[in-house]
Parts: sequence; C-alpha cells; structure tokens
Amino acid sequence: MVKEIRIYIEGGGEGKNTKALLRQGFSSFFKEIVQVVQSNKIKWTITLCGSRNNAFRDFKNALAAHPDAFVILLVDSEAPVVKQSPWEHLKWRDNWDSPGVDDTHCYLMVQAMEAWFMADIDTLKRFYGQGFKEKAIPKNINVETIERIG
Repeated sequence: MVKEIRIYIEGGGEGKNTKALLRQGFSSFFKEIVQVVQSNKIKWTITLCGSRNNAFRDFKNALAAHPDAFVILLVDSEAPVVKQSPWEHLKWRDNWDSPGVDDTHCYLMVQAMEAWFMADIDTLKRFYGQGFKEKAIPKNINVETIERIG
C-alpha cells in the first residue's frame, strides 16, 4: 500500500509567496482527495516548482529520492493533446522521456492553466468588480481548446 503521495506541479513563478498561494489553491482543489488520503494515514505533499522544466526535474529527482512514494507530475499540456498518452504528448512537445514510470504518474492540465479562469466568468466579475471587461474574454467554454498565447 502507498504510504506517501508527492505531486510536482508546474506553476507558481519563482517567488515563495506566489508558490504558497498556488499551493493553497491546489490544496483546496484536491481537498476531498486529501481527506481520503490522510484518513488512510498516507502522507500528502504538493510541491510548486515554477517552470515546467523545473517541475520535470524535481519530479525525476523525487522518483530517485522517494522510491517508496507515489510521485506525480502535473504540467500544462502547452498544445492540443491529440489521442496521445501524457508521456507521448510530452515526448512530442518537450522531448521528455518517461523516467521509467507509466501514465498514472503524469497528468496534463489545459494548454495554459490561465484558461481555467475563463471557465468561471462570474467569479472573475466578483473579483475584478466594475473594471472587469467581460467582452474581452473569449466565449469559448471548452477551456481545453484555448491555445497558449506567447
């Protein structure tokens, strides 16, 4: 039985505060899973890594440093995923090879995580208030297909 789960996530920039805030958001997002994990006395760790390359590096290092843990990589897809497994997509997109683990250790977010904001226009309106320009937001409700800009 797994005694520890470690998730390495792209994002959070390079600042401690921004990583802490994003870690808090992911902890809330995974709240129900965390409750089940912790009720089974399984250790749970979320690590925000900044860049995607740092996330992949930290993930590989964790596989070596924590061989008894279930280690997971979570990165933006950065491009449409067309009938590929996560590792196949990352090989095509970034020339990353799986470090000897299967697809249960690798998960892809939308092309650009920021696209998720567009899935909840009402929250954006509340957050930004009167200065929010709703018409500037694309009307695409399928956030998985919103392409990365820049």
